[in-house]
Amino acid sequence: MPLPPPPVRPDPNRVPTERELREDLAAAYRLVALFGMTDLVFTHLSARIPGEGHRFLVNPYGLLFEEITASSLVVVDAEGEPKQETSWPVNPAGFVIHSAVHMGREDAQCVMHTHTLAGMTIAAQQAGLVPLNQMMMEFEGRVAYHGYEGIAADDNLSERERLVRDLGDKPCLILRHHGLLTVGRSVAEAFYWMYYLEQACRIQLAAQSSGAKLALPPAEVVERTRAQFSTGPGKGWLPWQALRRKLDREQPGYRD
Repeated sequence: MPLPPPPVRPDPNRVPTERELREDLAAAYRLVALFGMTDLVFTHLSARIPGEGHRFLVNPYGLLFEEITASSLVVVDAEGEPKQETSWPVNPAGFVIHSAVHMGREDAQCVMHTHTLAGMTIAAQQAGLVPLNQMMMEFEGRVAYHGYEGIAADDNLSERERLVRDLGDKPCLILRHHGLLTVGRSVAEAFYWMYYLEQACRIQLAAQSSGAKLALPPAEVVERTRAQFSTGPGKGWLPWQALRRKLDREQPGYRD
């Protein structure tokens, strides 16, 4: 198979169209399923529609992530209520967390939330994520924590304020006794953070399960390594192009 042409970086100031966002978000759903980060039909990935005020794309309630397509995504308002014709229901309670982050963070173009085995296990550990290796050091100082208050639903709207406050300006949030959440200026960036946050949690569990005493690097080494990772515009863009090519070969129906 011939090599594909190298991807060309887009203008960072260009605003994506709704169709482009739909394809990116549908791709993210398929990839979350592919990498084993789903919870049946629960949890959400959402994207803000540019120029539409508080309107967002989210999955219809009841479809597996591997079934999501660009056209099946539903436009909802900040309360998770559908703003388009749809034959599938939407889970407004499940959108509470997403709407809080989208509304509270101007840079939250995309928000991803998962309930994975590794993520929920680390969310139950008092120390949270620790910098055991190079991959994990990127998250030092970039992961916030939010205490568990029960199922995030409309009967506790004040939790939205606390959740946004706890997240602050960080790209990642570990919800205690719950799961993982990431924020991105694009779908590509939010997926980058989620993929590697999940990997970091898996690495920590693997290291802990070995039973060997864990070695932590010096704090100055952790900080130097953290600073070596870029966090500028275009974060996650390059691997995202490769992942989209993979889906185009193996699951092209996500674009439908």
